[in-house]
Amino acid sequence: MESSPTPWISALRRSHDRLRAAVEPLDLGQLERQSYASEWSIAQVLSHLGSQAEIFELFLNAGLSGQEPPGQDAFAPVWEVWNAKTPQAQASDALHADQATLARFESMDADEQARFHLSMFGLELDTAGIARMRVGEHAIHTWDVVVALDPKETLAPDAVALLIDTLDQLAARTAKPDGKQRKIRVTTTDPERRFTLETGDAVTLVPADDETVPELGVSELRLPAEAFVRLIYGRLDSGHTPADEHAGVELDELRAIFPGF
Repeated sequence: MESSPTPWISALRRSHDRLRAAVEPLDLGQLERQSYASEWSIAQVLSHLGSQAEIFELFLNAGLSGQEPPGQDAFAPVWEVWNAKTPQAQASDALHADQATLARFESMDADEQARFHLSMFGLELDTAGIARMRVGEHAIHTWDVVVALDPKETLAPDAVALLIDTLDQLAARTAKPDGKQRKIRVTTTDPERRFTLETGDAVTLVPADDETVPELGVSELRLPAEAFVRLIYGRLDSGHTPADEHAGVELDELRAIFPGF
């Protein structure tokens, strides 16, 4: 079972509020500016968040009613509608759809939270699990928007504090192994965590709580947790990497292993 959904839903509320504050003042030219995602404008990122808000509504309906989760046949028509919108509509409608899905999360009472269950993507998800999925997507794509407007922006600290402890499954699922054997001791700050990252034909990331000196042949990587989350999500390019924080690791190799999505 997952932990309590309350911190995740609260983080989702703050991420929505951050996105709304950034997006509402934008004019057409700003909406058409490239986001951090190289193939998407800011408006297209918002379109993605809006369409995913509607899809998460479908997930919530399925999990509360005991039905099977929707599949690709249900997603395609949603994406088609959003792709056809103008940039201004993508922005305004995304905020509206996002608020509606957030309100659905926030309105779930204790019985609904306890009843919710969804078998999806090889996972058994409860309310905290589905909220965690939405926070990961929402916080990252919100950063894609805000960092295009101000390159000094970082991921929201409350989202980082939650996501840093959920990276193991994401790393295993989305990494592109290069076959090179590596063992890396990862230490993060704000919050402090220790992990062992191993690569080869597969990629694993596991907590390493001890403070012993790493054995010979183990590289070290020291990063703020915010930057490490972005690395695993494929968003730690050289222009957005904290200076003088890492040692003994070829970050370009790790960037290739974690290309993002």
